[in-house]
Amino acid sequence: MDRPNDDHKDKGRIWLTDLNPFRSYVESGQFDDYLRSHKAVVSATTASLLSTFAGYPLDSLKSRLQASRTSITVPRLAANILREEGIAGFYRGIWIPLVTISAVRAVSFTIYNETKDKLHGPYGWSRERLLSVGASGAVGGALAGCLISIGSVPFELVKVRRQLEYSIAAAKGIQIVKPPSTWSAIKDIVRGANGDKMGGTGNSPKGITALWTGMRLHWLRDTSGTALYFFEYDSMRYLLGRLPNGEQGPTPYWAPIHASIIPFVCGSLAGVSSWAIIYPLDVVKTKTQQRALSGLKYRGPIETLKRLLRGPEEAPRTMLAGFARLYRGLGVSAIRSVTTHGLLWTILDAVSGWIDHRPIRRSPEYAF
Repeated sequence: MDRPNDDHKDKGRIWLTDLNPFRSYVESGQFDDYLRSHKAVVSATTASLLSTFAGYPLDSLKSRLQASRTSITVPRLAANILREEGIAGFYRGIWIPLVTISAVRAVSFTIYNETKDKLHGPYGWSRERLLSVGASGAVGGALAGCLISIGSVPFELVKVRRQLEYSIAAAKGIQIVKPPSTWSAIKDIVRGANGDKMGGTGNSPKGITALWTGMRLHWLRDTSGTALYFFEYDSMRYLLGRLPNGEQGPTPYWAPIHASIIPFVCGSLAGVSSWAIIYPLDVVKTKTQQRALSGLKYRGPIETLKRLLRGPEEAPRTMLAGFARLYRGLGVSAIRSVTTHGLLWTILDAVSGWIDHRPIRRSPEYAF
């Protein structure tokens, strides 16, 4: 039997939905107050969960292309993964980044927004000038990337370890019968057991600090990349008509874009262009971490970059081939950036707008 409208309730009848504490809380002013006071966290977490899940298979392909010793096409690599590991191979190690990236982005967006509010508030930076808008985004992004990178290194290292399990083992002539769990991978990193299991020379870092392998490169990548990313996004949103109060205004005549897709366009372009600039740094970071996880002899970032560009001494590469090697996987990475960052800002704007336009309800007052 359908429940009647609230104005036509049967007297004396108690509906089960009236006794649902969750429904009562959602329809209360307390819930609205919580959403508005934590808008950045709620929006960023929701957007990050959905966009990370959508783009993770492409991220897995990107990491494997970067670590591959031989040239291989994306379709062939995807076919190999599907044949050897199944669909689960594309999502290997997803749970840690799914949780941690969402938490990291929630904190990152909070730092970014708070920094911008400070710069445009007490420090008097203008919200009506392109340079000020872009610079505040860059400062907020750099601060967020710098602080967040310290805690995110272990999680990304474990993600790289899980994604490259088969390729690292294959390079050593070892066949993995059953891939280890994420927890087993963490314990192997701490014990320094990766080199032994992957056929290395026993040079893998050990102890809890091993989880921060590649910290300097990770910090440099996140600080510079996040600063550039938010600078580009805020600058593009300003040029496409975002008003000083954050609302979307009319778009300029030279950009006939519907207002609903502006977040997707700006997020995609900012993600692709900033990632293309820092991509070589990410390749060097991944190769450095791969060698450490394999227990191979340590190579510094400069030496790693030279080896990527010039190739081994017995078979040197041309400069053009070296740059092609350095940007291997950029195509699939660009597609991933379009997907994840476009969805991220689209969902984030949609959730933020939903929170802003919820009807204002007064929280219940209790008299004692």
